[in-house]
Amino acid sequence: MTPTAVSPGALPIGLIALPGVYRPQADTALLAQALAQEGLGPGSEVLEIGTGTGGLALQAAGTGARVTAVDVSWPAVVTARLNALRRRLPLRVVHGDFAARAGGRRYDLVLSNPPYVPAPGERLPSRGPERAWDAGPDGRAVIDRLCAGAPRLLRPGGVLLMVHSGMCGTEETLRRLAGEGLEAEVTARATVAWGPVLRSRRSWLERRGLAAEAEEWEELVVIRARHH
Repeated sequence: MTPTAVSPGALPIGLIALPGVYRPQADTALLAQALAQEGLGPGSEVLEIGTGTGGLALQAAGTGARVTAVDVSWPAVVTARLNALRRRLPLRVVHGDFAARAGGRRYDLVLSNPPYVPAPGERLPSRGPERAWDAGPDGRAVIDRLCAGAPRLLRPGGVLLMVHSGMCGTEETLRRLAGEGLEAEVTARATVAWGPVLRSRRSWLERRGLAAEAEEWEELVVIRARHH
């Protein structure tokens, strides 16, 4: 198997990242491609959950959309604000959990590259770069919250765009979103080589049945869910 080429799409280049902040990688680029197809413009209201460097939020802001970005990591919040200043784009960046910081507002588009790497231990990390990827034993600690919360975040006709690994259970995500009344489908896939985090957990992933022996490739999926 060979990796699938992933174009960076409209994702801004030259983003800075403070220590410990997740830098855009193949999953970010795949989501950027999907974001570019959404036809945003002035008047669109956008929420990015887990903004990291702010690259995707700035891509949306570049269309004239009004964008709010949220992250639980203070270094990520500072990084996104700095990148917005460098790009001279309006971007509201807030710190905290998305459920609390959304403020009861509804959006035309919610996008997220959430933590999705399966990790030993039930407790999610409270600090450090691992916050950007560790997501509990099945990798779904944040994904499931996004699925459950999406209807309250989206306006009628609004769209959720989310990228995650197929290792977490693509069909489970589609099932949960459908259970919340959303029309969900996979709109993009890419195959990428395992990174250092997965390689460091190979034995554990194999024991849990999340990876085959000597597996080297990971499927990424973009899921698009529309609120009625």
